Amino acid sequence: MLYPSLDEFMKDAGAVLAKGPIALIMVEDDVEVATTLRHHQQLGFAAVLAFMPKDFTLPRDLDESIIRITYDVTLEGAVQQAVNRINDAAIGQWMFYCYNAEYLFHPFCETRSVGEMLAFHTEERRSAMLTYVVDLYAEDLNTYPDAVSLDHAFLDRSGYYALARKDPATGHPRERQLDFFGGLRWRYEEHVPAARRKIDRIAIFRAAPKLRLREDHTFNVEEYNTFACPWHHNITAAIVSFRTAKALKRNPGSTFDIPTFKWHNSAPFEWHSRQLLDLGLMEPGQWF
Repeated sequence: MLYPSLDEFMKDAGAVLAKGPIALIMVEDDVEVATTLRHHQQLGFAAVLAFMPKDFTLPRDLDESIIRITYDVTLEGAVQQAVNRINDAAIGQWMFYCYNAEYLFHPFCETRSVGEMLAFHTEERRSAMLTYVVDLYAEDLNTYPDAVSLDHAFLDRSGYYALARKDPATGHPRERQLDFFGGLRWRYEEHVPAARRKIDRIAIFRAAPKLRLREDHTFNVEEYNTFACPWHHNITAAIVSFRTAKALKRNPGSTFDIPTFKWHNSAPFEWHSRQLLDLGLMEPGQWF
């Protein structure tokens, strides 16, 4: 179903968003749009919403099975505005957002749906889930100059770390909140603005009244930004993403400095949750 604007979609939002979980895909360019949409359909999202330019084309099966909203996600604050408006129309529903050429993986996703995972997460009295954005990049940049290749994708198997997240008002560390770093944003930090070097994103959350997504991928309710509840570890998930690799190769200031993204800690991505679990890039918590 196609809506010519977000305003037009909001007229039908109550009926369309009556069942969750809901995936919001922010389409910045025409790279791997169809694979991104299909991946999240296969995970078990009840509704997949694609925010994308009107001149992009999709295969017929996707045109018939997703909700397409004409929208420019590249404008300043556009992603936050879209997520917040959908939040207001879907109070109580679980939601997820990502960009094209990004793919959500959760523990045991090959055999368990995202709905099953969120049912367990709800039982643990959690309203949000931390996701790590794990950079993917093509093995050979001469063959794949945009750094995107699903068949020859690599990731960093080490080099990830966390720092205490301080409250700007008090200067003290916030309880159960950390800033996570690693991947291409860490290795090529001279080309990445300091405010965009973190790889943590609260990408899975339960819509709530007055909840607001902020520019740094956190929310205005601080409990949403925690990685675990006070009494034990919780499930975390990963978003494998070509987004940073694409940007570094498209940016004239960095592209000529990067003949290859591969280094001694690169490993082929196996497109399986077990690899991400083994590398510590997500964890099952108490969900076995």
